Amino acid sequence: MITGTTRLIAHLGYPTESFKAPMIYNPYFEREGIDAVVVPMGCRSEDYPAFLKLVFRLSNIQGALVTMPHKVTTTGLVDEVLPTAAIAGACNAVRREADGRLTGEMFDGEGFVRGMLRKGRVIAGARALVLGSGGVGSAIAASLAKAGVSALGLYDLNGAAAEALAARLLRHYPALALSLGSNDPAGFDIVVNATPLGMKPGDPLPLDIARLDAATFVGEVVMAEEITPFLAAAGARGCAVQVGKDMLFEQIPAYLEFFGLPSTTAEDLRNVARLG
Repeated sequence: MITGTTRLIAHLGYPTESFKAPMIYNPYFEREGIDAVVVPMGCRSEDYPAFLKLVFRLSNIQGALVTMPHKVTTTGLVDEVLPTAAIAGACNAVRREADGRLTGEMFDGEGFVRGMLRKGRVIAGARALVLGSGGVGSAIAASLAKAGVSALGLYDLNGAAAEALAARLLRHYPALALSLGSNDPAGFDIVVNATPLGMKPGDPLPLDIARLDAATFVGEVVMAEEITPFLAAAGARGCAVQVGKDMLFEQIPAYLEFFGLPSTTAEDLRNVARLG
């Protein structure tokens, strides 16, 4: 039930037809008696800079979820970009502070890290390889650095993208050991596929699977299918794996905390969601 006291969370993007957040957050809010609602708001790119400022003039807004095509643009529209979002070069959440200033954060990588930690994996001191230096890869690299990895390998077919990500990481984590230019997984404790490989049938694997050690934890961001060919190949070698959808559900508790709302677990959210 929406009333005059209901707090709004705007879900900003375009188009809105594929939005899943309302079917995850709103059943949870309803069950817990939380007087808040996620509302999809379709906003075209040309209208977004003005609209973002206006929507946060509403007296009953709690925050905003930001999705394509506005994540990158948002970094230039908020008053403060937190370190993870600055490294990722994109924001997927905005909140208004008590003084009216807008703060932007990125939770894609946080979702990946929380998923690993819930599986009992150790990140602090580990060596991680992130394949892909786009938006999601950058966010995961930033969150792995925040979680305390000792070394981070970055690989992208576009070498300049990996170099730019490395420079952003070093501004915030100057002691982090970085290596660039190789997708060889040998010697890494954590390997993440943050490339689009696996979205289409017949895509090649993102690395030489024969070089993957059975003790390596392997993660995926592709959600086209739960067990992608890469995860299947990694599992066949004995690796523990994390599916792409884990990242989606694991980041929602972090969003709730960011917005100052009662939080829960990813497992609970999976159970309460009405995704059809």
